Amino acid sequence: MADFSAALEKKVLDLAQASEPSVILARDEAALDLQATVQRVWAPNGQTPVVRVAPTRQSVHCYGTLNLLTGQEVSMRTETMNAAASARHLPQRLEADPTGQILLLWDQAPWHQGAAIRDILAANPRLELMRLPPAAPALNPQEHVCKAVRSAVSHNHTLARFPDLVERGESALAATTFPCALLDTLNFHHLRILFTMSN
Repeated sequence: MADFSAALEKKVLDLAQASEPSVILARDEAALDLQATVQRVWAPNGQTPVVRVAPTRQSVHCYGTLNLLTGQEVSMRTETMNAAASARHLPQRLEADPTGQILLLWDQAPWHQGAAIRDILAANPRLELMRLPPAAPALNPQEHVCKAVRSAVSHNHTLARFPDLVERGESALAATTFPCALLDTLNFHHLRILFTMSN
């Protein structure tokens, strides 16, 4: 973990000094189920809230990539999480940031590897992957996005139709800015200003 932190700190310093704009991203995927996740809520004494849970297990997967500088999210809905779906999301992310260097923080899930992903990386040298340490979800800022969206969309929901829930989730991703403190802890913004002023 210390090795990763040191490598990330060095990479962020390099990007802060870069003459061209750079983007730092975090990526992960999550599932959204029609079956509501029941959470504790406040209610008046004797009036226990009722959450009707759908008897079906419909679900959809969502690939999401968070821009750590702006808090903006780019997402893609898919039925499965596999290497092909992972590869389909990378060009979508490249289109969202058409110029400059891109550093992508990504965990080591098996579906984040494969020939299709290697081909995209080879064709786009401005995109650099930095693998997160194994079993370290707390280091991935995208995990916080998934948690926030689930909390806003799928906890204690009363929607009966799955498409309505999916639309609510996609709307939350598109309309919400997700602040990330990771770059602040590495002083990226201050360094970027300092190096921009000195050029």
